[in-house]
Amino acid sequence: MTPENAPPGRWSDLDRPPLNTAMLRRALIRPGGLWTSFDVVTATGSTNSDLVRRTPLAEGAVLVAEEQTAGRGRLDRSWTAPPRSGIFLSVVLRPGPGVPVERWGWLPLLAGVAAATGLSRSAGVDTSLKWPNDLLVKVDGEERKAGGVLAERADDGSVVVGIGINVTLRADELPVPAAGSIALAGAVSTDRDPLLRAVLRSLEQWYGQWREAAGDPVLSQVQPAYAAGCATLGRRVRAELPGGRSVTGEAVALDGDGRLVLALADGGRQSIGAGDIVHLRPAG
Repeated sequence: MTPENAPPGRWSDLDRPPLNTAMLRRALIRPGGLWTSFDVVTATGSTNSDLVRRTPLAEGAVLVAEEQTAGRGRLDRSWTAPPRSGIFLSVVLRPGPGVPVERWGWLPLLAGVAAATGLSRSAGVDTSLKWPNDLLVKVDGEERKAGGVLAERADDGSVVVGIGINVTLRADELPVPAAGSIALAGAVSTDRDPLLRAVLRSLEQWYGQWREAAGDPVLSQVQPAYAAGCATLGRRVRAELPGGRSVTGEAVALDGDGRLVLALADGGRQSIGAGDIVHLRPAG
C-alpha cells in the first residue's frame, strides 16, 4: 500500500491507473495467434501515424497510447482525451494475397463489429454502430459517440487500423456535447486491461473468420453482424458527400462492398461509399 505521507506520484489518479503492459503482453501474444508484438507508450500524437511511419512491421503489431495528443478520426477530425481515460490503439494487418484488395474496404467495418462486440461483453454496455465507423452508446437515453475506427494503407501494402474508445470520460471532460463514454453509459467495468484484451481478442476472431472466407463479408458473417448492430439502418439520414453535395434518404441496406444504400424520395436508390452521415429525426 502507498504510505499516507507519500508525495503525489505520476499515477496518483487511482480512477485511471496505467495499463499493465507485461500482463497484457502475456495474455495476448501466443504461438499461432494474430498478435505478434504489444507496446504501450505514455503519450504520442497518433498511434496510427506512428505505425504507418514504422512499417514495414510484422502483421499483428499492436501499439497502445495512454494519451493521444493528435489523434485523428475520419475527415481529419481531432480525437483527444485526458491521459488514461480511454483505449487508443492501432494494429498492423496484412490480409495478403488470399483476400482480394477490393474486399479490404471491409476492414474498418469489421473492426467496428469487433470493438462493439468486445465492449458489449466486457463492459456490459450495449454498443451500436453508426456507418461507417462510429461506436455509439446511450447516455440518459440519447445516442452518443464513444469511439471510432480509422483504417489507413501504409506504403508497404499493410493496413493500419486504429480504434479509439472513451472509457472513463466524465461529463465535464467531453470534447463536444454529442460525445459520450462507456462510463457515462453505465458500464459494469471500466478497467481498461480487460476491456483492451476483450477488444483485441474480438478483433482477432473476426479478422480470422474474414480472412479464412477470403474476405467474403457474408461467409465471414461480418456483413450480417454489422447490419444487425448498425444504428444507421432503418433511419432517415443525410449523407454529406465529398465536394459539398448532400443526399437525404432512408438507410435501407449495406451492399456487398460495405457501402450504405439509401432509398430516395423519388423511388431510386443510391449507394454511399464515402461521406459523413447525419441521423435525422423522423419526418412529421
